Formats: sequence, structure tokens, C-alpha cells
Amino acid sequence: MIGKGSEWHRWEPHIHAPGTVLNNQFGSNNPWEEYLTTIEKLTPSIKVLAVTDYYLTDTYEEVLKYRNTGRIPDVQLIFPNIELRLDVAAKTGFVNIHLLVSPEDADHLTQLQRILGRLQFHAYDDRFDCTKNDLIALGKRSDPNITDDFAALKQGATQFKVNFDQLRKVIQESEWAKNNILVAVAGGSGDGTSGLRQASDTTVRQEIEKFSHIIFSSSPSQREFWLGQKSVTVDELKDRYHGCKPCLHGSDSHDLKSIGQPTDSRYSWVKGALEFDSLRQACIDPENRAFVGSEPPKSAMPSQVISRIKINDAGWANTPEIPLNPGLVAIIGARGSGKTALADMAAAGCDAISNQAWQSSEYTSPSFLARARQVIGNESVTLNWGGGVETTRMLNGSDANNHFSFPRARYLSQQFVEELCSSNGVSDGLIEEIERVILEAHPVDERDGAISFSEFRDLKTSRFQQARKRENESISDISERISIELEKEALVDSLAAQVDQKKSLINNYNSDLKKLVVKGTETQAKRHAELGVTAQDIRSKIQAFNNQKRTFIAMQDEVISTRATKAPELLRQAQERHRLSGLSQQQWEEFLLTYKGDVDSSLTGYITWADQQISQLNGKAPERTDPNSPLIAENADLSQLSLSIIVAEMTRLEALLSADKLIRDQYTALSNRINQENIALKALEDKLSDARGASGRKKLLQTERDETYSRIFEAIISEQSVLSQLYQPLMGRLSKSSGTLGKLSFSVQRVVDVESWGDFAEKNLLDLRKAGTFNGRGSLTALAKESLMPMWENGTSDEIKSAMSTFISKHMGELLEHAPYSKLQQVEYKAWLKSFAHWLFSTDHISIRYEILYDNVDIRKLSPGTRGIVLLLLYLALDDADDRPLIIDQPEENLDPKSVNDELVPLFIEAKSKRQVIMVTHNANLVINTDADQIIIAEAGPHQTGGLPPISYKAGGLENSSIRTSVCEILEGGEKAFRERARRLRVRLQR
Repeated sequence: MIGKGSEWHRWEPHIHAPGTVLNNQFGSNNPWEEYLTTIEKLTPSIKVLAVTDYYLTDTYEEVLKYRNTGRIPDVQLIFPNIELRLDVAAKTGFVNIHLLVSPEDADHLTQLQRILGRLQFHAYDDRFDCTKNDLIALGKRSDPNITDDFAALKQGATQFKVNFDQLRKVIQESEWAKNNILVAVAGGSGDGTSGLRQASDTTVRQEIEKFSHIIFSSSPSQREFWLGQKSVTVDELKDRYHGCKPCLHGSDSHDLKSIGQPTDSRYSWVKGALEFDSLRQACIDPENRAFVGSEPPKSAMPSQVISRIKINDAGWANTPEIPLNPGLVAIIGARGSGKTALADMAAAGCDAISNQAWQSSEYTSPSFLARARQVIGNESVTLNWGGGVETTRMLNGSDANNHFSFPRARYLSQQFVEELCSSNGVSDGLIEEIERVILEAHPVDERDGAISFSEFRDLKTSRFQQARKRENESISDISERISIELEKEALVDSLAAQVDQKKSLINNYNSDLKKLVVKGTETQAKRHAELGVTAQDIRSKIQAFNNQKRTFIAMQDEVISTRATKAPELLRQAQERHRLSGLSQQQWEEFLLTYKGDVDSSLTGYITWADQQISQLNGKAPERTDPNSPLIAENADLSQLSLSIIVAEMTRLEALLSADKLIRDQYTALSNRINQENIALKALEDKLSDARGASGRKKLLQTERDETYSRIFEAIISEQSVLSQLYQPLMGRLSKSSGTLGKLSFSVQRVVDVESWGDFAEKNLLDLRKAGTFNGRGSLTALAKESLMPMWENGTSDEIKSAMSTFISKHMGELLEHAPYSKLQQVEYKAWLKSFAHWLFSTDHISIRYEILYDNVDIRKLSPGTRGIVLLLLYLALDDADDRPLIIDQPEENLDPKSVNDELVPLFIEAKSKRQVIMVTHNANLVINTDADQIIIAEAGPHQTGGLPPISYKAGGLENSSIRTSVCEILEGGEKAFRERARRLRVRLQR
């Protein structure tokens, strides 16, 4: 026996046939041919027929006769539906109730007649039993004018009413009836319980519906009600009505036109084999076993369903071909029976076995194919897919995982779970799987083409990471500039003293110079001094122009370097950062940084201009003339003269100051020295002025640095927010879950390593031996934890900026006091100050960490067993995007029985509605309470020396008594699980 198990088939649970006792509109001229032909041509075809008649089985028996001659060959099961009218008034008549009778018992007609015969109707001071003869007698008593027995039968059927309490008692007192009859009641308002007339009938209605196993109704709202999805819960249905009920609908045909044609194509679909037990199973699991609609419920996509497994050239495979159900397939069997073998072979055919598993040790691997590697020759497996594709793979793995293959199934083998969730390594694999599910929880259109979570995360966060990097670089630059300003600020007193010293020195030199002036030459000396001042001004101008010229030349070098190296590199970096832009190389060339104007011509012109200015200021030396004749007129504007002519006039005057050559030389040398010292004084005064402005500039830079520091945290917080949004689709689903799934959460937080921040400064930047607040190891870290860490971890950018400003204002002076160098050690102190500023405003110690938590514990810290549970639940409950077959080996591992029932069972039921699930299991609840669609039972023969034992498989659905017997025998607790599942119903599942 190797069947596909439970599949959706069209049932016709309520159809009359020619000769029906009441309302027979099929015609009198032998309508059977047209009746049967119509059924044979129906689309979708009817596989199960419940022939309905009032009180009798005559038309049912007639249909059986035709069936035995080869008619209606597609109909695989026929059973009687006895329609009874209760003595309970409805809106347009009386409530109709139906007895659906199993044909499994060869003597079922005789037994049914016995049951019906116990139903009695009292009238005319007489008792009439529910038999054909008594119905005829009742008809003739009610209308003495009737002489024809069939007419009397119809008349009697209109009069006979079944007492509900009596019917209930008759059924309950008969073991045969309880085992072979399912009760259905019409749910409509005409002749059903919805038509009960008065509020006082509420209890009667509830009792009738409680007694019934099935509701005849095509109304979606009624189906929702009876499944506990509307105004009452499942628990309330159990309390009031003995549980949920399947809703079915038939054509109720009384004429040839309506045969198998219910209104709006509301066909009845029952999931199961074509046997009466499938209807019993529908009573136990109405939501997943019964449906009314034009088509049965959709499940896995056909192209993603393995429809058949074929084991090729394997002498040990006694069952080389196994058809598979598209829903939940449970593989069971004793230890070593070949359960994992079948799962392994299916996975091999799907290229779903990893290279690590293929290469694992044959002695320690749980994989059947790995253990059997030495005895497997050229055996292969062929998979037929629902979409028509066929794939074949070698069972020794020789053609596995080539460049063109991809896993067509998800295989959670024992080895896979152990590797992914092992405790002797980092569970990066588990994290990656969870992140894959997170990615696929986002609509494809929102993924921006990302094919991995890390790529998706980078796409969403790179903008903020780049901003953080830019701002960090900016802080570094600003801090360096601040350190320069601090250094300048520290030099104010020293420079002021040097200026005073220089002025004093120049004054002394000028005093000395006056002493060298010979009496009578005072006018020449005064003129010489005037010219000296002018010469100094001109030399300052020339020096300024020389500085400009050097700058222009340096700018020329920078332009050349930028064009050749810097700009192309910046373009390459931009292309790498924005590689998804889709721009062509030609379009990217537009982003090459260049200069707005013609800087080459401008700089060349600037250099030429500077040379001209320098040349003009220097001028040409005049020709030698009479020493007594002035070169410059007394009233000339000295500022308009060149340096050359002024220097020449000064030289002429020096020769007139004294006849003594020694004195003349001394005067000239001292004049030059005064000139040099004036130049030095001007430089010192410029430095002093610059140093005195450092305080103001420093404050502006510090404000700018504070703003930049704030922007860094804006980028950090934005990245944190984006990461939180990445998890939001999955978090929304988890928030609605309970049990283990409800314990799964995600955390995105700023992580501050304040110890590393403090330790770096204490080890590398501060002298902790000095007295003060920061004396001794750990004092800085403790203070940072108190005043900075709370804001670093949870504050806004403005709050963090404020906290850092407060920290600096309170402690900067003391921190500087702990510098390892004196301010007089200018070179060392300057380098230290730069490093100190970089450290103070660094954010390297702040990172964003996202954690996957289980019961508020990082998943990487869980036991391997708990990680395995999370992984399994992840695939079952959250992996919506993956519609490939899911193959699982022993999902109940690491779970207690209650968790299996409470968590795995509902998840398997939901998963099988969307994808094919193939599981190897030893757990009865996972087979029975999930209502597995197909049970494959593995059995192995005696072990063969040097080879594999013979392995056989049989398969079918839970509606098959043979399969149920095997489930009970193989799986511990199977019998109890069946009893628990059906205990609320008057439904007996035979072993």
C-alpha cells in the first residue's frame, strides 16, 4: 500500500436520485440514463456520492446496482444519506436532519434498517415505525382515498415526524450507530436550525446542533461561526456544541437540471482518501478537512512540490517509487528502519545537503547517505516535481553542489541543526539564518536589490556611517587647529616679553647710534634715520610679496597634484560608495572635482604680478654721482621711492657722517643691526597679535567642534533608528505570538565601552601620579561613567553635546594639569595636546549593536538545544518568503511533550497550508494532532553483510485504518493521542 494520503476531493453529500420519495421531479420515463450520464460528465468530477432519500435506502441501492455495471466510474465511494423530518417546526416547514451512514460494514443496510425501525410516530391511536411498510400504512390512514402503495408511501413520508429526543436515544443506545452514522443538520433558515421560530426554541436548536456532527450550509459566515472564528470562540463551541463542526453543501437535486449543480458553484471538498473515514476526520479537524467553494483551498505551489521519489538501481529499495503529498508528510518507523534515509534521499535530489554533510565521517554522522557511503554504488534518486520538472542526483554525492545547482528545498537535518546550533563555536550560521528571514520579511520592492541582510543593512546605514566618518575627520582637523590656538594662547606672555625686550634693544641701539653722530652732521643723521624707516617699510612689503609668490607657486603644485592624484581618487571613492547609482563611466566623469575658473592662468598671472611688485619696490640702483649731491630731493615723497635709491642715498649719507672711516663703518653696521631688529620686532608683534586673537578663534572652533560632535551622534542615532526599522516587520509578527516565539525579540542599542575610553587616556595621555581629581587608576573612568555614559548610551545628540560641554567646563583645567609635559616643553606639549583633543572627542568607543534575544538573553549565549528550538520555530512560523519544501529530521528533539503540542503542532498546521513539509518523527502528537496528510511508514529487513538492509515503505492518510494501526504500534502514545483528539465527538476511529 503506497498512497499519497489525504488529498482534496469533491464530495456530493446531499443529492437525490430518480424515484426519491418526495418532490421527485426527475420524470417518469426512465430518467436513470440521463441522471448517470450527467454525473459522469460533471466538472469538477464527483468522487464521493451520498445518495439521499427520505426515511429509505431504495434509491441508494439502485445507484449501487448501476455502479456495479460500470457506470459513474469516477465515483469511488457511495453511501446512503437518510433524510428525516424532526417534529420541530422551522420557518417553512420542519427541521431536516440527515443520517450519513458508513458503507464499510457489508451488512450496513440491514443494520441501518434496524436503527430506523426503532424510530416511531404515534397517530390515529396507533404506532408507526420508520419502515417502508409502516410509512405506506401511515399514508393510507391519513388519506383513505389512496390505494397505490407508492402514493401512500409519499403521503406517509409527509406525515411521519421524528422526535428528536427519541432519535438521540436510539443513536446513543446503539454501538453500531455510534460507529457508523454521522449526523448532519441543515443550517439554513428554511428547513434548518436557523429557521426555528421563537426565542423559546433556542435550547432546542442548541441541542440539535450539539447532537449533530456536520452542518449542511454553504454560508461563509456559518463556516466561520462553526470554526470559532466569529462571535464565539473554539472553547465556547466545545462547551455549548461539543466542538467545531464542518460545513458541507450539496446540490439537493430533485430534478435532472440541478444534478451536482449547487448555487454559485458551492461544491463540497473533503480532504482525505476516498473512504468514509475521511468524513470522520473532517469532523475532528473541520477547518483543514472540509471546505465549500468552487475550488479546494490552495496549498503549496505545484512547482515547489515533490510529487514523487524514485530510487534508481538500488537493490535494497523494496519500494523504489513513493508518491508524496503536497502537504505535511510524516515519515515514521522503528529505529534504523530507513526514515532518515528517505529524508536524505529527498534532500539529495533537491541539492539541499551541504558539502560539510557530504564530507562528514561515516562513523559519527547522523546522515544515512554519509554512513552508507562505502556501500552505495551508482544508485541515484529522481524527483518528480508538481510543475513537471524532473531532477536526478547520485546518492554518493558525486554530482552534488556543482556550480549550476541550488538548494530546491530547506533541509533541517540533525547534522545541520547540530552544526548551526553547536556550543563549541560561534553561532554565526544561526544568526545569518535569522537575518535572512528578517530580510525576506521586507517586500522585494523595499530591498533595493540587496540579496543578503548584511548588504541590505549596509545600504540602509552607509549614509550615516559615511557621515560619522566625515564628522570624525572634521573633529580631528578642528581639534588640531584648537591645539594650535591653545599653543598660541599659551605664548602670549612670552611673546609680549620678547616684544618688550626687542623694543628695549632697539632703543639702546638707537642711543648708541646717536653717539656716533659727529657734531655738524646732525641733519644728515636725521635724514639717514628717516630713510631707514622708509627702507624698513619697503622691505616689509617686499617680504609680503615674496610670501605671496611662494604661496602661489605652492598652489600651482597643489593644483597639479589634485588633478593628477587627489580628484581621481576622490571620484573612485565616490563610485565605490555609490556603486548602485547605475551611472556610466562617462556620467561619472561629470563628478570629477575640478576648479571653477582658469586657475592655471590666474596663478601664473599672480606670480607675474608679485614679481612686478617686488621689482618695482626694489627698483634700479642709481649711477654713482657726486657724494655731496643728494640723490633724493628734500621734499620728495619717500613712500613713492624704490628701495635701491633709498639704500644708495643712505650709503651716501653714511659717508658724510664722519671723516673717520672706523666711525663710518660702525654707524653703517649699527644701522643695519637696527634695521634687522626692527624686522624681527615686526615679526614678533605680528605673532603677538595673532596669539592674542587665539582665544577668540579657539572659542569659535570649540563651538564648531561641539556642533560637529553633536552631528556625529545624530548620525549614530539615525543609524540606530534605521536598524530598528529593519527588524520592524518581524517584530510586528513576534509581538502577536506566544510561547517560544513570543520570547524572541530584537534589540538595537548604543554600546559604550567607557573603560577603553578611560583606560586609553590614563595609560597614554595623563600623568596619574600628580595630585588632583584624576590621581590614580580608574578615577577618570568612574567620572565618565557617572557624567557621560548615560547620555552616550541613551541621550539625544543635543543632550550628549551638553553633557560633554559640562564635562569639559568642569574638568578641562584639571585634565590639562595632568599632562605628562610642561608647557615649556613646547614640542612635546604641542604633540600631547593634539593627541589629547583627538581622544577627548573621539567616538571609537561607541558602537551600535543589534542582538537577537530569546527571553532577553543573547541567542549566542543559549544552550544548543534552545538554539535548535528557535531555529525550528523560525523556519515554521516566520519564513514566509521560502516556499520550497521543508524537510526536517526529528523536529521534536529538545522539546518537552507540552511544547510539542502547544507550539510545534499549530505551526506545522499553518506551515503545511503554504509549503510542502516532510518530517521524520517519533512523536505521535506531531503526526496525529497536526493531522498529517500522508504517513510514510519505513521498515527495514535484516542487515546485509557488506550492504544495506532491504527497506520498504507504505503510505496513506490518517483516515486509513491500517495506517492508524501502524501509527499506534510504532509511535509511543499513538493510541492515547487518537483518543484525546476524538474524545469530544461521538466519532469512533476504528483500528
